[in-house]
Amino acid sequence: MKSALVQLLLLAQQNNDAAHQPEAVGLAGLYEKLGWPFFVNIFISIIVLATIAERVIFLVTKFRVNSKELLAQVRKLVQAGNIDRAIKLCEAADVPILRVFRAGLMQVNRGEDAVVVAIEEQVMDIEPQVNKRIGALWSLANIATLFGLLGTILGLIHTFSALDRVSDPGRRQQLLARGISEAMNNTALGLGIAVTCMVAHLLLHGYAKRILADLELTSSKLTNLLTTSRTQS
Repeated sequence: MKSALVQLLLLAQQNNDAAHQPEAVGLAGLYEKLGWPFFVNIFISIIVLATIAERVIFLVTKFRVNSKELLAQVRKLVQAGNIDRAIKLCEAADVPILRVFRAGLMQVNRGEDAVVVAIEEQVMDIEPQVNKRIGALWSLANIATLFGLLGTILGLIHTFSALDRVSDPGRRQQLLARGISEAMNNTALGLGIAVTCMVAHLLLHGYAKRILADLELTSSKLTNLLTTSRTQS
């Protein structure tokens, strides 16, 4: 009787000590509560935000020129025979559309074929720059989702394996709540990154398509302008 009572007291003391163990703080505490897949997704989210910011800045700053207005100014200069002034106008800034105009204008005196080839080469060189890294957002969305799912599964595995070693109901409830929190946090972060990537891909891809469509239309008009002006002269 006495020995059984002593065993019960020792078991209660062990459960009480386990319940009052100091928890890790700082990054170690977050790592213990959230698991390593959560931090992998944090790193992926930084890459995603950096990619989106870089693409937005590039597309907005490099394609801010009004192509219709530029084409109208170049048309006036070309029709007036001021090719040199048109070239200087296109050297005002280092933006892709101006490089297309400058390449065509510099080949006016070398024949129609030279003009066409120069413009097409510049357009082909610009297209990969416009679409650069936009397609990678889909891959990042899938990777983040998978790491979120992995964090969810690992969180549940750790929870149920820990429950087998604890007999105190209060401690078991605490471990279960922590495991569910770890699983849900990983799922939420993974899905949040995936949604961000998909929305950003949708917007950036649409904007890039409009840029390329405008670039192709403007380059065609420029080709017709330069070849027609040479024929008339």
